[in-house]
Amino acid sequence: MLKKHLIPCTVILSLLVMAKVFAYTLPEVKTSQKNNNPTPIVTPAEEPAFTIAQLEFAEESLPMGDKKITGKMKRVLASYGYESLQTNRLHRKAQEWFPIIEPILAAYGIPNDFKYMPLVESGLQGGTSPKGAAGYWQFMPGTARMYGLKVNSKVDERKNLRKSTIAAAKYIKELYGIFDSWTLVAAAYNVGDGHMRKQINRQNQDNYFKMKLNRETGGYVYKLISMKEILENPERNGYKNQKALLAYTGNNTSTAE
Repeated sequence: MLKKHLIPCTVILSLLVMAKVFAYTLPEVKTSQKNNNPTPIVTPAEEPAFTIAQLEFAEESLPMGDKKITGKMKRVLASYGYESLQTNRLHRKAQEWFPIIEPILAAYGIPNDFKYMPLVESGLQGGTSPKGAAGYWQFMPGTARMYGLKVNSKVDERKNLRKSTIAAAKYIKELYGIFDSWTLVAAAYNVGDGHMRKQINRQNQDNYFKMKLNRETGGYVYKLISMKEILENPERNGYKNQKALLAYTGNNTSTAE
């Protein structure tokens, strides 16, 4: 009779020991003290550290692994910091100009990044260049007339934002048909398509970043990338006063022609 009770007791005791050994306790969930309902407190993931590899123009990235190119990009970007360029002034220009420029570029199938070109061309200094280029897109008189702008002693449509942007869009689209690369298009806009084609053939190279060009053209796309970076990410480029920032929202209107 004792054996009949002893065997079940042994089995039950063994099961209790095993349950103790293999018991799993769920991790404690921190809860908010504001109410009685347990609300998990989620720690936000840290933002990835910024690197030069993130920079690009019209979805064309800098070649990585080239210390010379990376160093040049860092130097140009550093020169475009808030202290040297007064980023708030550039944001005001962007707020005024971009609502007019963006839809025109889109209508012609041109990447949105080209909206930064007028800021590099005329936003920093403005006026007429020593060579005679003028207006938002810094057209030479002859080129302006080729793309439908009136330039004479009475009228200069290079200074009309809407009309000059349409002319620039036509020119940029034509350049892309020649070079099939947006970085080369930007460089050709700066130096002229004839000169750019000559350099491509002479150097047997069609990667803008690897070409040897004059100082202005060789740094032109780097300037466009830097302008894009400081306007899109002002705080990580030296702009501390976020409340005073006139950030472009896409819903603004402008009195510019």
